[in-house]
Order: sequence, then structure tokens, then C-alpha cells
Amino acid sequence: MTPAEGRIEREVPCGRFVLRTGARTLVMGILNVTPDSFSDQQAGIASAGRFIDPGLAADQAARMVAEGADWIDVGGESTRPGAGAVEEAEERARVVPVVRRLAASLGVPISVDTSKAAVAEAALGEGASIVNDVTALGDPRMAAVVARARAGLVLMHMKGTPRTMQQAPEYADLLAEIAEFLEERAVRAAEAGVEPRGIWIDPGIGFGKTVEHNLELIARASELARGGRPVLMGPSRKSFLGKVLDLPVGERLEGTIAACVVAAWNGADAVRVHDVRECVRALRVVDALRAAGLKG
Repeated sequence: MTPAEGRIEREVPCGRFVLRTGARTLVMGILNVTPDSFSDQQAGIASAGRFIDPGLAADQAARMVAEGADWIDVGGESTRPGAGAVEEAEERARVVPVVRRLAASLGVPISVDTSKAAVAEAALGEGASIVNDVTALGDPRMAAVVARARAGLVLMHMKGTPRTMQQAPEYADLLAEIAEFLEERAVRAAEAGVEPRGIWIDPGIGFGKTVEHNLELIARASELARGGRPVLMGPSRKSFLGKVLDLPVGERLEGTIAACVVAAWNGADAVRVHDVRECVRALRVVDALRAAGLKG
């Protein structure tokens, strides 16, 4: 296997920050501020939901930055398969105090993982620099909110909703359908005033995909990268790894690292992970190998 040549050196603006892709794989650290985090619950972590407290959240975010995270993703609504919706006021109450605390203490971008424009607007007002929208503008007000804040935007593909997405998802052409959907949403965002250079695409590992679909997306990441937009992938602890390995969430670290390594080798610009230190170390080796391979 030779390294994909699709990864482009670029500057990706996001509010007062600029993320630089190409030379190395960027790492997004996951900070769930929900009482029902899929990973924590399934891993049997007794303190699931502990990061709702802004002080504990700030400590965890600082640890991830020290371990090499390039930005922190704060989410106040679970998107695990079968999850129900959270009321806007409740999500805002979970997210905003944490974002406010992190913006005052961290020197990296903070993204807010939300599909609600009102929650995004509140978080951006408190210092968030990126909106990570798993519904890719499902809320028609989202693009305007991002544009006004001059923020970055992650557009993710999901087939259905968290409640329905894993009910026998089918595709006639997996990569083509996902790429077409994401490009259409990216164009829509740009037309609404979002800075085109600040738009990321995410194929949505685990969001309306079978095990085979997820494996194919990671193996063919270079095809998404050829579209010219920075590519984010989030395989961390996902159920497809559990099915491949026959292991619970708490024992999927090695599988997560393998998925991140292959995604990066094949051109993904960034990965979204829970286990920052371990993934950063593996990715630094991948980046060095990619650089060596591209010289040949």
C-alpha cells in the first residue's frame, strides 16, 4: 500500500484560529458533556457524565491538549444509535458553561457538536470557533449562524436520525452518494456566507452505515480527499470495531488506533478520538511514513 496523495497543505480558518492540514494528521479530542455518553456507559465507567461540571471538563480538555489534541469538540447531546433528542434549553445549559470555561483557558479551537442553530449561536458567542453539525445543516438557520460568527463548519453525513440510522442502511454507491450529499451541503453553506476554506466534510462513520460500509469509507478515504475539502473521520470506539474484534467499548483502543492510522494514510486530514495520547503517538509515525513514501 502506498500513501494516498490526496492530502493537501492548506490553512483552514475558524474564527480567531487557523488549522493547518497536510504536514500532519490533526486530532480532535472528544469532550462529552452528557449524562448518557455512549462510550462511558458501555465501557462501564462509573462517572459517566462527569464532564458536565465545567471545572472537570476544563481539566479533561487541558489533558487532551497536553497530549496533542489540536482542537476540542464539546457535545451536549448523545448521537448514539437509538438516542432521543435533547431539548434545546437543556443542551444549551450543558454546553455553554463548558465552552465559556474552555475558551478562557485553552489556546486551541473549540468546536460545539450540535445540530441546533440556537445552541451553536450561544456556544459561538462564548468562544467556540467551529460548529460540528452531524445533520449537515438540518437546521435551516445553521449556516447563517456560522457565517455571522466567521466560524468553521464540519458537515457530517448521516442516513436518517440517531433513532433510525441503523435500521438496515443501504446505498447504491456508498462513496458517490456521500460525496454528493456533502458537497451539496458545503455549497449551500458557502452560499449562505460561510467561508468555503473553513468547511470540513465528515462521511459519518457509524451513522447509518453497516460494518462493511464503515470499513470501506476508511479504506477509500483518499476518494473523499480528492474532492478538495478537508476530511475529518471519527472511528473512535465505534460499534463496527466491536463487531470486527468482538470486544466491548472499553476494549477498542487498538481497533481505534488501527482505523485512525489507515484513515490518515489514505488521506484523512483529521480524526476525532477519545484516546488522544495513544492516537497522537500512532499518527506521528504514520505522518513520518507518509512523508517518506511520498518522496519516493
